[in-house]
Amino acid sequence: MNSIKLPPWLAAMGTKALAGPILIVMMLAMMILPLPPFALDIFFSFNIALSIIVLLTSLYTVKPLDFMVFPTVLLVSTMLRLSLNVASTRVVLTEGHTGPDAAGKVIEAFGHFLIGGNYAVGIVVFVILTIINFSVVTKGAGRIAEVGARFALDAMPGKQMAIDADLNAGLIAEQEARRRRTEVAQEAEFYGAMDGASKYVKGDAVAGIMVTIINVVGGLIVGMVQHDLDFSAASKIYALLAIGDGLVAQIPSLIISTAAGIVVSRVASEQDIGNQFISQLFAKPQVMYITAAIIGSLGLIPGMPNFVFILLASTLAGAGYLLKKRIDATPIVDEAAAAAASNIPQAPEMEEATWQDILPVDTLGLEVGYRLIPLVDKNQGGELLRRIKGIRKKFAQDIGFLSPPVHIRDNLELKPGSYRIALKGVEIGTGDANMGQFLAIDPGMVTGTLPGIPTTDPAFGLPAVWIDAAVRDQAQAMGYTVVDAGTVIATHLNHLITSNAAELLGRHEVQQLLDHIGKESPKLVEDLTPRLLPLSVIQKVLQNLLIEGVHIRDMRTIVETLTEFGVHTQDPTELTAQVRIALGRAIVQQIFPNGNELSVMTLDNKLERLLMQTLQGHGADGASMEPGLADTLAMQTEIAAQHQQQLGLTPVLLVPGPLRVLMARFLRRTLPQVKVLSHAELPETKTIRVTSLVGGQS
Repeated sequence: MNSIKLPPWLAAMGTKALAGPILIVMMLAMMILPLPPFALDIFFSFNIALSIIVLLTSLYTVKPLDFMVFPTVLLVSTMLRLSLNVASTRVVLTEGHTGPDAAGKVIEAFGHFLIGGNYAVGIVVFVILTIINFSVVTKGAGRIAEVGARFALDAMPGKQMAIDADLNAGLIAEQEARRRRTEVAQEAEFYGAMDGASKYVKGDAVAGIMVTIINVVGGLIVGMVQHDLDFSAASKIYALLAIGDGLVAQIPSLIISTAAGIVVSRVASEQDIGNQFISQLFAKPQVMYITAAIIGSLGLIPGMPNFVFILLASTLAGAGYLLKKRIDATPIVDEAAAAAASNIPQAPEMEEATWQDILPVDTLGLEVGYRLIPLVDKNQGGELLRRIKGIRKKFAQDIGFLSPPVHIRDNLELKPGSYRIALKGVEIGTGDANMGQFLAIDPGMVTGTLPGIPTTDPAFGLPAVWIDAAVRDQAQAMGYTVVDAGTVIATHLNHLITSNAAELLGRHEVQQLLDHIGKESPKLVEDLTPRLLPLSVIQKVLQNLLIEGVHIRDMRTIVETLTEFGVHTQDPTELTAQVRIALGRAIVQQIFPNGNELSVMTLDNKLERLLMQTLQGHGADGASMEPGLADTLAMQTEIAAQHQQQLGLTPVLLVPGPLRVLMARFLRRTLPQVKVLSHAELPETKTIRVTSLVGGQS
């Protein structure tokens, strides 16, 4: 026998995918097409079974998301009941005159057995069930769902930040973080959907009352006018059928409304509702004893049902005794052994401290407030992540080594729009960035003012204004430099990384540099370290160069110079001086990119001799200036530097070689913009022009 082959598109959908469309088409058909009483019996029975399944599923659900389809189930079950009401109304009004079983055995059973065939009692029971469903269960469940949706939405940013923090800290993997983010979003959507679905249940209760009234009134009219029944017979038949029809639909509605209240009202835990009831409500024998005493006291009062109260008190007291006996007999189990036996990990606070608890300090760290998270979230674009990669690449190309990675995390202690940059756990910079706005920086040549929030550029301290996007073109036309929030943070980070390059160059980075050089010139590196100089000395020399803003891209020249002079000394200061001489052409090119003429400042002869006397017997490392001389030198150098800047020249002080380290160290603290060169560092091809004299007349 040949099997029936489904069309390819239908086979691809699968039988489960067809369940939804078939159910919807079936409900629409019940509203339009007449159904025989037997079909009504089947659908009413299915409706009752469905409501019981939903209730039991809600009782055994541990988390609301385990029953995520529940809002849709509410909608479908409501539409199913309304479709059955329409179908049964058609049968009641057309065939009701034939007897109580005209609309099927289910409606007849509810009419006879549940209300005793008395339509007055049926009306009262139906109204009570409707009031309970509409005013108590459904209204309460809807309110809980509404509040739950609001709290879920309010808590979503905090939960997402906690997930990102765990991910950045390495506590969870990317896949687990993605799953948790999805779960957080689904939780908010679930409570929002429950809030909306509860409105359908309210409408269902109101529709049940109206359909019952219409059935009673319409049945009386049809029975008396079309079928010549007297009022008593018509009211008995049609009222009984209408009430039975209303009850058979309202009871499943009450059951599903109860299930909705259970799902949204329970607090998430690892137990279902039954276990929670038993383990929490009947967990304390003291409560059982006290309740038994109170009920037993009531049973001793004359006129009370003594037997019932005494029996209940005895039962409670017995239950309390058994509970107390079971608790006393429960052995005290070591938590570590219990956790191991049940494959449940111990709580973190109960574990012994280990070396794994000591977390290394991040060399570079960036902490952001929660409003700036989209800038560093890969799933939301994360433009700042791309810029940080570009910053590290440009840093490596300009400075000569690869900086450590920037560890990014959110910090709830910061203001929502603030960020913090840390070096080895210590804050080196902080600022604010307004998402959606632009920072208009005043470079000193603007033609007007802008509406916005006045501030300063966090990287260079220039006056600036936070402006809206609509004013961006106007700001650029007025001469402002306009950048977005991500560029503000990236520029600040780049400035601080470049300024602290010496601290970023650790021994690990130095070893990586030497290994990189060793791939092309292995003999060159072997002759230097560890045979000639230890790694610490090489690191110190490179740091000395970086402190004064000299790049170390030309590592071959640096290594060759250290190899040449490392035979005679291991003093980092002396070696740095020799390396600077070897790099003189690159240093001068960095300061004076154009032209062969170097416009510099020099020291007055008397001041120069005085400083040379200060060095005698101390050396550059141990020499110190008298306070009066230091003040005079700082003031004179500042005046000369200002004169250079007014001429549009870079303030460069040219001094003899022995004085260079002393002057560079002194001016680095007072006038960091002044560069100090020695005569030996200048290439022979350059012409020197003295434009300012420190300590004398220019």
